[in-house]
Amino acid sequence: MSSAEGTLVWGPAHQQRQLLAAVVADAITEVPTARVASIDPTLADTAAFCEAYDVAMEHSANCVVVAGKRAGEARYAAVLVLASMRADINGVVRRHLDVRKISFAPQPQAVALTGMEFGGITPVGLPADWPVLVDTAVVAAGDVVVGSGLRSSKLLVVGADLGALARAEVLDLTL
Repeated sequence: MSSAEGTLVWGPAHQQRQLLAAVVADAITEVPTARVASIDPTLADTAAFCEAYDVAMEHSANCVVVAGKRAGEARYAAVLVLASMRADINGVVRRHLDVRKISFAPQPQAVALTGMEFGGITPVGLPADWPVLVDTAVVAAGDVVVGSGLRSSKLLVVGADLGALARAEVLDLTL
């Protein structure tokens, strides 16, 4: 039976900073209960990861970077939803950020702005001026797996801790 922990061996993230992107390691105290596990980087994408390590999709969360503009000003945000759900980017997220148009940030831009690897982006350690929009289902899910900033590891955190991050805003974000 799939769970949040799956078949991985998890250890305290603050004691294994080498498994985290530098910006995530610098911010890991924001989620003191976070645990980390090494994974095969070729299996970092959600579906492959969940299947390979027996992690339930309902306990895996995807973090995407979105970009919008209003009056020529670029606005970025992170959006966190369970892998088993779809975020309403063009509706709820666009209106919440008060932008006319919104899209997923291009991969090179997302990587450059976050200091994280694509496929490993996580809400921990993002730029201080970005809102982190967390779906209510993530907060209610108990333990959830998110990126570590690297494709070669994952974080296991309590969903409510992600909703409690300093820049987090908990909303109903799914279709």
